[in-house]
Amino acid sequence: PPHTRWVTKGWLRFSVIIRFKRNCNRGVISMSKSIVSLARALDFAARKHTGQTRKGELAEPYVNHVADVASLLAEVTNGRDPILVIGGLLHDTIEDTETTFEELKAEFGLPVARLVQEVTDDKSLPKEERKKLQVSHAGSKSRRAKLLKIADKTSNLRSMIASPPKGWSTERMREYVNWSTKVVKKCRGYNLELDNAFDEAKAAARVSLQRRAKARTGATTKRRKR
Repeated sequence: PPHTRWVTKGWLRFSVIIRFKRNCNRGVISMSKSIVSLARALDFAARKHTGQTRKGELAEPYVNHVADVASLLAEVTNGRDPILVIGGLLHDTIEDTETTFEELKAEFGLPVARLVQEVTDDKSLPKEERKKLQVSHAGSKSRRAKLLKIADKTSNLRSMIASPPKGWSTERMREYVNWSTKVVKKCRGYNLELDNAFDEAKAAARVSLQRRAKARTGATTKRRKR
């Protein structure tokens, strides 16, 4: 079925399951419950995001992004917070699909539903206003929401390098890097590994954009000489 075509590199690795198992052995959550919840959340996200693709030139299935976010969160927390990882898989369902808060609550519990709601933008507002609110509200978010925000922005920067959004100029991509940095600045300090992952993605994005700008400048110069 179309909704199962999310299987690509970067989704939750087997090491994540091992980390869940270790965590379960410590009595945090039952192994069977964590596996079932994780599988259900991934299936739910795949179904809800059916037909949606990323903005990049490769037009990757959108579910690749949420799987990447969840994978990153699982790795940097050593699988100790299943609610956070499941929230990573579902974080765009309310904002970008017809999913409701009540539906998430019924399917995955109140903590997950609240986390997803907390990172959801109000799409009734203009895009620029939503971006401003993300920056101004970031510092007041919960710990989980801040971690999710950083993972989301990290994934977006990585994707922007690998598959630049169609129609985006170098300047627009540079503005996205700068805006993401402002949001993340107010979310940092809870997980050094995650903070470093964002910094690495940001640095790589800036290098990529510099090369892109130089390449275009060189091409323009050659045309003028002709």
